[in-house]
Amino acid sequence: MLSYPHFDTLDYLANGTTIQQAAYQVLTGHGIWEKLAPFSPVLTGTIPINIYTENSDLDILCQYEDKKGYIENLVDSFSQYPGFRFYESNFQDTPTIVASFALEIFPVEIFAQPTPVKEQQAYRHMIIEHYLLQKNDAAFRQQVISLKKQGYKTEPAFAQLLNLSGDPYQALLQIPLF
Repeated sequence: MLSYPHFDTLDYLANGTTIQQAAYQVLTGHGIWEKLAPFSPVLTGTIPINIYTENSDLDILCQYEDKKGYIENLVDSFSQYPGFRFYESNFQDTPTIVASFALEIFPVEIFAQPTPVKEQQAYRHMIIEHYLLQKNDAAFRQQVISLKKQGYKTEPAFAQLLNLSGDPYQALLQIPLF
C-alpha cells in the first residue's frame, strides 16, 4: 500500500523541500489557511508533489456554498495583495471562481467551486500524479519536470510519459490507483 502525505493540512510542507518549506512559511505567515478555512482549502498542483519548476504557483482549491459570501471573503482577505483579480467562469459546466494574486515569491491561484474539494478534478489529478510518482523511479519524476520546463502542463507531461491517448486531463482520471 502506498503512503500519502496528509494533503488536508499544510503540515507536511514544513519539513519538505526548500520550496515546500518556503510555501509553508508564506501561507502560514500570511494566515491564508485561516482566511480560507470556511471553504475547505487544499493546496494542490506541483509544489505538494515535488515536481515544481520556476514557473510553479500555489494552487489552492476551495469549496463554496454561498457564492456572494465567498466573493466577499476573497475581496476582504486578498484584494490588498499585488495583482489581485478574480473572475467567474463555467469550468466543465460547474460554476467556478478563480482568484489570483502575488504572495511574496509565489503567484497564487485560488480555484473555487460548489463541489467538494476532493471531488474536484485538480485534486483528483494531484492524487493520481502523486501515486504515479511513488510507483515510478526518480528518473520518471525528472522526466516530468523536464517536460514541464519545456512548456508542458503537468497532466500532458504525465500523459506523454505514459503514452496516454486522447485528452490528457481525462486520460489521467482513468488510471486505477490500486
